[in-house]
Amino acid sequence: MDLNLKARVALITGSGRGLGYAAAAALGREGVRIVVTDIDAAAVQRACAQLAEQGVQTIGVPADVCNEQQVETLARRAIDAFGKVDILVNNAGFTRDKYLTKMPTQDWDAVVDTILKGTYLCTKAVLPSMIEQRWGRVINISSRAHWGNPGQTNYSAAKAGLIGFTRSLALEQGKYNITANAIAPGLIETDLVKSLPTYERLRKTALEKNPIPRLGLPQDVANAIVFLASDCAGFITGDVLHVTGGRYAS
Repeated sequence: MDLNLKARVALITGSGRGLGYAAAAALGREGVRIVVTDIDAAAVQRACAQLAEQGVQTIGVPADVCNEQQVETLARRAIDAFGKVDILVNNAGFTRDKYLTKMPTQDWDAVVDTILKGTYLCTKAVLPSMIEQRWGRVINISSRAHWGNPGQTNYSAAKAGLIGFTRSLALEQGKYNITANAIAPGLIETDLVKSLPTYERLRKTALEKNPIPRLGLPQDVANAIVFLASDCAGFITGDVLHVTGGRYAS
């Protein structure tokens, strides 16, 4: 099936590794030109080199998504290189888990700002390009945690807020043929997740509760991103696609 993605341009935050890199590779295989961005400059360089080996046309721009000036530079460099941005994947984020009574303010701010402020800044920066061409896809990576997880008040609040942002954006921008959707993954076996001290406990719980008895892979989420970016999803907006193996709030 031709997804009509050839020559599109995708900007993917947090794409130096993990889910973001998997999305870049999957979209690249469909002929999408990729703007790799991550706060880790070395990871950006490695990701661009790996994508280039696969024949993907790409540029790398290290940026902190919470820094408005850096985000504006990121968007400008993307448009200077490729003329437009068609697809934005707001993927940057991380966890700093603690029960609320023990959570330092800086852990709340770091998680919430990266996920919500970063999404706000990046979306605002690329929307003019999408509006001008009357076509765009904004795909926000939420989480099954939007229902709430103990020890994750910061992360769960931010991921739930991302869904509200997505639905509001869909209502605002649909008239320009711009869709906005969220993906809510379950536990996905990325290197970052496997490095968590709680990984084995999380893995055991997921295997016990997932109707499909395995953990998710980065490619599972990347496949959903490719679908939502394509013309196949052109009449889907303001929605949340759960990639959880069938596990929801429990």
